Amino acid sequence: MSEAVEVDGQIRADLPPLEVEHVSVRFGAIKALSDVSFAVAPGAIHAVIGPNGAGKSTMFNVLSGVYKAAEGQVRFGDARLDRMRPYQIADVGVARAFQNIALSGAQSVAENLMLGRHHLTRAGFLSAGLRLPRATREGRRHGERVAEIAEFLDLGDKLHTPVGVLSYGDQKRVEVARALCTEPRLLLLDEPVAGMNAEETERMADAIREIRSALGISIILVEHDMGMVMSLADRVTVLDFGRLIADGTPAEVQTDPEVIRAYLGSGNETDPSLVAADAPTDPPESRP
Repeated sequence: MSEAVEVDGQIRADLPPLEVEHVSVRFGAIKALSDVSFAVAPGAIHAVIGPNGAGKSTMFNVLSGVYKAAEGQVRFGDARLDRMRPYQIADVGVARAFQNIALSGAQSVAENLMLGRHHLTRAGFLSAGLRLPRATREGRRHGERVAEIAEFLDLGDKLHTPVGVLSYGDQKRVEVARALCTEPRLLLLDEPVAGMNAEETERMADAIREIRSALGISIILVEHDMGMVMSLADRVTVLDFGRLIADGTPAEVQTDPEVIRAYLGSGNETDPSLVAADAPTDPPESRP
């Protein structure tokens, strides 16, 4: 079991490790993941990287309940994520921000963020519809929390702005904010800086550091921007053709011969962190 990462002494007491054990996923004759194992320590920023088609998206879909593993298991403390549906995974404290923005452009930032509070609502549809005092009080509390999270991610002045008119970088931060509104213990970030310029990328990297530091939660990210990954992650897991080829600190991974070959197709000693940040994303079907 992985040991907790020290984060200014502020790791949540209820934060368990995530343990991926011998996970395999098949799509017909194609094996998208093959016997993959790694662990995410409580409070860590843990990156999952690899060339196009390595199986990163497949792994995230297993962690969030979209795909079922053919073999192996995923444990988050006492919870077996591989046996749960997505809404059950959300209930045990795992949230995901998607690579492709999945927001309602016509609705305001506040309305989009309130969707993240849905599974925390207890008053019920009838109470809310009748505006009973209990539902009103609960709605007020959720609204206050939404405003806090928006302010935390520099979206406080945009709460009542339709998402569709925001810049791309702001929309990506709304996506992350909505995931935070579920009050996760483990946050999955699927290519959080994809399509961003350098300034937006640095802003998002700072936000990820602040999320871990302020909330004391664990973060797993899939990302193609190797400069960001190597500066941000405590530990890096590298996949290639659905296999785990390296798992270690950023310094260890950058000098691993298997990683260099996977990224560059040769055994030369070029640092893989120099791989282009805008490398294409990888649907799991594109390579086994």
